[in-house]
Amino acid sequence: MCGRYRLTAKERYLRDHFGLDVGVQWSPRWNIAPTQMIPTIRQHPKEPIRIFSLMRWGLIPYWAKDPSIGLKTINAMSETAAVKPAFRDAFKYRRCLVPADGFYEWAKIGPKQKQPYNFGTLDGSVFAFAGLWDRWRQPDNTFIESCAILTTPPNSLVAEVHDRMPAMLKEEDYDRWLDPGITDPEQVADCLRPFDSKLMKKYPVGNRVNRPENDDQECAQEVPITAPAPTLF
Repeated sequence: MCGRYRLTAKERYLRDHFGLDVGVQWSPRWNIAPTQMIPTIRQHPKEPIRIFSLMRWGLIPYWAKDPSIGLKTINAMSETAAVKPAFRDAFKYRRCLVPADGFYEWAKIGPKQKQPYNFGTLDGSVFAFAGLWDRWRQPDNTFIESCAILTTPPNSLVAEVHDRMPAMLKEEDYDRWLDPGITDPEQVADCLRPFDSKLMKKYPVGNRVNRPENDDQECAQEVPITAPAPTLF
């Protein structure tokens, strides 16, 4: 799964990379967690422009009785999202990009110990997760827009740490993934292959990233790996 990531790129770089004209308001974040408001990019349904907006991480389907379902829908498996009730309509009609420049996964190194790792591109540049979004009407008739990040089987690099990875899109696939005219999931399924491990790097980070309230550059700093403490029994 993808349960923590970062986006530290400046607004100007986000505008350039994603072809945005206006509307980018973002301050660097080093430790983004579920239920928080996160940046997304979607295609305008009638005009050839992309829209940057913040959404709650944890998709709330439009038909949900209450928003608590969003706690269980931060991720959607790419292999089954097109048929799962919580995601199938969004997969057809409401796909989005989720900008990032790194994500975290934890490797088990002892009975009660896990080592966090940062994953990103070789040059540390921004990229996009494949996302789905929806709009849920609250009892007061206002709306919550929320999203989920799709996942795939891991590439060889991520497999050293975890059995899933977020679906990282190739830049040349952005337009097709966002195209509102494509409503057949099969036409975008090949966008969701595991990202090429040769274009990625990983390194260990400290336990500061374990707590969502910690959100600073230290969360993504590389640290030496220390061996688990020996036990007597």
